[in-house]
Amino acid sequence: MKKVIIAFFALTLSLGLQAQTIKMPASSPTATVKQAFGLSEISVEYNRPSAKGRVVFGDVVPFDVLWRTGANAATKITFGEDVKIDGKLVPAGSYSLFSIPSKGEWTIILNKNPKLSGTSGYTEAEDLMRFKVKPQIKADKVETFTIGFNNLTAKTATLELSWENTLVAIEIAVEFDEKVMKNIESVMAKDGRPFHQAASYYYENKKDMKQALEWATKAFELNPTYYWTALLKARIQLELKDYKGAIETAKQANKLAAADEDMAYVKMSEEVIATAMKAGK
Repeated sequence: MKKVIIAFFALTLSLGLQAQTIKMPASSPTATVKQAFGLSEISVEYNRPSAKGRVVFGDVVPFDVLWRTGANAATKITFGEDVKIDGKLVPAGSYSLFSIPSKGEWTIILNKNPKLSGTSGYTEAEDLMRFKVKPQIKADKVETFTIGFNNLTAKTATLELSWENTLVAIEIAVEFDEKVMKNIESVMAKDGRPFHQAASYYYENKKDMKQALEWATKAFELNPTYYWTALLKARIQLELKDYKGAIETAKQANKLAAADEDMAYVKMSEEVIATAMKAGK
């Protein structure tokens, strides 16, 4: 009986100690940044340490030593589709993002093990790739380590690592044209075709402009109040040097946009008219 009482008090004390936890802010809070890119997205999961008056690179983060590119667990980056970095293929999937900061050059590392706890367990044999990047000097100090995306286009993006007065930019590229073209071919062979979307892709990517005009014309016939479609058609006509047709269609877009009080489209249609009039002289 005595043993039972002792065990009971021991268990009660243990439970009480477990319950006595203090909730407080993390010194290096977790962050996730997601960016739509190409036909999918890129996401980065990392922890954000702050400088707190310290010298970061060369002290808090030593030079020429493997860094987890953040705090706590290794930073994880996930690509929703195949991309290219430093001209090399990076298959879709998740990777650990490591780096080796140096004074005049950084080594960026993508490691195929996305579940590493910091640098513990890291092996170079699991690296997918390594490449060099020149760090840039920022005029404004960044207190908290930040990973983000900049300079976005349809096919390129820059992953930026910023801390203290240092900026490291990693260029990422994606190639999706073949996939989109196959998808357009498949979709446009069926009913309920997205004429505007297909025409827009052909126009933006300088494909067959005659085919683009055919689809844009059909899209506007089906939706004669859609001034954005009329503007697309006018732009395609301008590209085909049909200046008279471009002016006529742009005037339709202008009238419809004005009725809807969409001044951005009013201005864009006026620009098309002015360009066509000048080119047609």
